[in-house]
Amino acid sequence: MPKQEPIISFRNFTFQYFSQKEPTLYDINLDICPGEKVLIVGPSGCGKSTLAHCINGLIPYAYRGTITGSLLVDGKTPEQSSLFERSKKIGTVLQDSDGQFVGLTVGEDIAFSLENDRVAQAEMKETVQRVADMVDMGTLLRSSPFELSGGQKQRTALAGVMVDDVDVLLFDEPLANLDPLTGKTAIDLIDRIHRDYQKTVIIIEHRMEDVLYRHVDRVLVISDGRIVSDSSPDELVCTDLLRSLGNREPLYVTALKYAGVTLTPDMHPGYLETLDVERIKAPLQKWQAEQPPHAEKPLGDVLLSVRNLYFQYTKQRKILQDISFDVRKGEMVSIVGTNGAGKSTLAKVICGFCKEDSGDILFEGRSIRDWTIKERSFKIGYVMQNPNQMISKPMIFDEVALGLRIRKLPETEVQERVWNALKVCGLYPMRNWPIAALSFGQKKRVTIASMLVMDPQILILDEPTAGQDYRHYTDIMEFLRGLNRQGITILMITHDMHLMLEYTPHAIVISGGKKIGDDTAVAILTDETMAERANLKLTSLYELAQKAELEDPQGFVRQFIDREEGDRREV
Repeated sequence: MPKQEPIISFRNFTFQYFSQKEPTLYDINLDICPGEKVLIVGPSGCGKSTLAHCINGLIPYAYRGTITGSLLVDGKTPEQSSLFERSKKIGTVLQDSDGQFVGLTVGEDIAFSLENDRVAQAEMKETVQRVADMVDMGTLLRSSPFELSGGQKQRTALAGVMVDDVDVLLFDEPLANLDPLTGKTAIDLIDRIHRDYQKTVIIIEHRMEDVLYRHVDRVLVISDGRIVSDSSPDELVCTDLLRSLGNREPLYVTALKYAGVTLTPDMHPGYLETLDVERIKAPLQKWQAEQPPHAEKPLGDVLLSVRNLYFQYTKQRKILQDISFDVRKGEMVSIVGTNGAGKSTLAKVICGFCKEDSGDILFEGRSIRDWTIKERSFKIGYVMQNPNQMISKPMIFDEVALGLRIRKLPETEVQERVWNALKVCGLYPMRNWPIAALSFGQKKRVTIASMLVMDPQILILDEPTAGQDYRHYTDIMEFLRGLNRQGITILMITHDMHLMLEYTPHAIVISGGKKIGDDTAVAILTDETMAERANLKLTSLYELAQKAELEDPQGFVRQFIDREEGDRREV
């Protein structure tokens, strides 16, 4: 067969923003052919989003800079096609779906591009219905986008770009705000669109293991603005490149390397489903037998108690129903479950932002029902999921210092504490930057820093690592672990099963406003019934142990976590 002409082609391409001293992309040589499915990974700030902006036309039309080399999209240079024309070829689905909505209903949002093109109403309605059915949103056209779940919002955004019948679909961190099962469904949807409609698909994502639930043709690894690897998943996971650059490789791959397995591409280790199990059984069984027994850590006294908690925004919309649990001093706890289950609402009730309808919350055995938000803030810090809802100052330093200044601490102490928090969150070099210059993930780190400086007894974080690469994820989580060792109790609302397994021995599962699980993270993520009820995803470690016919799959997961924890202590 003759070689296909690439639909996207970079040649010796370098890009430097006008506001930067150095280029963000260096000497990019890359071809992406029609119908390919490509995953792009790399640490935060490596240039992934800049590469995407070059592809979809935001560079050079929205973000100005100096370009050398060449870029062709469908055979045309940026100068030969306008941003509007590029948008008819490349459809972009953003990480933050809320920032992509323009309509008051799902149907209006999907129809926006057609309205701009002055398509006749009858044809428009037919096209909107057809595209909505493609992404399983055909029955929700009259719904408000802001009443949808995270997965439904993403489907609406996808329909909004597919309505133009674009050739290329570009996804910027599509899994960042989705629970594990919804993320799995999203990857299924992207895979189906790719196969059934012969679209070229480009996915930028930190959660590589979740993307590799379905086939991709190539994985591009970017570091410091350069493509350092362009290979198949089977080839990539045989190297240590991902971990060396601060990206998380699939957990089962790390477990195989711990067991001394030398991975080779012919073992097909890029996907758990294709892995040659017969060649890894014996090493895994031997490794499990050699591991020391797990030592349980003693628990402290009960610090926070939630008793028979009920809350509803309206009579028709019951959110929390008879929630009860205890959190002990010095624990790290995950609160997990489906999108829309009530996890964030539970945190808001604990902090006093919402008033419970009935039930009680106890702090060190005392009811805090009558405590004001300010009184609770001296004991409990809260970091929201959306950083834009927390930020109130234009400059990074001032935002992180705000709470300390309200408490009238000396400015010398304010500066020291703010700088320490910024260093931990990887923001110290940007301490004098305006907030407006930051990415979504960087804004998230600012809000975490603004709570860390307050030194609370309990710290509640809503998706603390969403959108973070493995290195920043690890930096933040190790800092939180350090706070935890100093006696601060930490609760984390999360969709990240890696975080849940590795950092929070205790997990509380919420589904449909009810508590359906309260156990160790290992027990929950190896329970198939629980995982299905709460939209969780069984850890690949458990699935690997089952494939290798280990006697104690749950114990294998626990041993892996102990090994990871030991490695981090040695660093």
